[in-house]
Amino acid sequence: MVIKTSSSKQIDALVAGLSAESVVTREAAVARLTVIGARAVERLVALVESDAAPAARTAALRTLEAIADLRALDSALRAVRDADKAVATAAIGVARTFLESRRGAAALDRLAEVALDKTRDEQLRLAAIRALADLPASTLKPLWQALGADANAEIRALVGGSGRSGRSGGANEPGRDTHQTYQSHLTYLTAAAEIGLEDDPTTLRQAIVHGGAMIALALVHRIIERVREREASEPAGRRPEWLRARAAAHVVLANRRSRLALYDLRESLKATAAPLPVEFLTALSLVGDASCLEAIAAAHQRSHDDWWRQRLSDSFHSIVERERITRRHAVLKRIQKRWGNAAKELVGWGK
Repeated sequence: MVIKTSSSKQIDALVAGLSAESVVTREAAVARLTVIGARAVERLVALVESDAAPAARTAALRTLEAIADLRALDSALRAVRDADKAVATAAIGVARTFLESRRGAAALDRLAEVALDKTRDEQLRLAAIRALADLPASTLKPLWQALGADANAEIRALVGGSGRSGRSGGANEPGRDTHQTYQSHLTYLTAAAEIGLEDDPTTLRQAIVHGGAMIALALVHRIIERVREREASEPAGRRPEWLRARAAAHVVLANRRSRLALYDLRESLKATAAPLPVEFLTALSLVGDASCLEAIAAAHQRSHDDWWRQRLSDSFHSIVERERITRRHAVLKRIQKRWGNAAKELVGWGK
């Protein structure tokens, strides 16, 4: 694929942004590279294969997972063996994306290798097992049997809970595999809500994305509260991982038209001086109401990031149109009074 010079320079600059010390800069680069998509894959693969810092390589792998281009698979399969836990976990996410592709056998072999390797970090092994959980029972039966006697109790419980540990009777019934996968997600997320969070925000986010729609709204809300508490106690370098998990949970609620955690969306906007994961704005666009508009306007006024300001503007207009809010509404008048510059761009006053 031929890339225009201007596009190539933009991609190079964004890929360089993945190596920035600032988490905000890295997150913004991930979001913009995801939108660029296939044109950025070669640059991202090169970064994964380089000796860049783990944070940069992890960000590149997260972007490749979102783009889902098969050219990323070989690099990801090598990165699954990386000594850095964050890099290896992100690589597992990429491999999972291609389990049902024409290269699915290679992805399966590498993830099974991690799942069975007792010298690897236990959370990595669990991440690999969960990544495989959507495959048919007949494919996974030998692996599930091998793990059924594993020394790790959590692994034994996960395999046993999946219903794929080699028991006979109904394993090939239509729809059974899907049901069992759903049950595994349900068990994991219910435990997260009712008992507590494991020390693995990436696996939590994946479970929310793939299984959040199945659990009660109150449990999703409880997960958001737990994750928010966890973020506050984590060192700055780990907070973005938990923030992404919380963002995924907000989308689950929003897709079900629930406003249970609308207060958290508002407060998150008020509390940050940096761009949030785009899922926050997706949720706001779906369920936000007039009470959210001032928080959006304030965030827009504070920010100097053009990409973030545009996303805020998009969400603002989505709410205004969906809720049929006119210029006579009190909240828009307050925005004009308190955030004049934002009002010019968001509402059009003063133009």
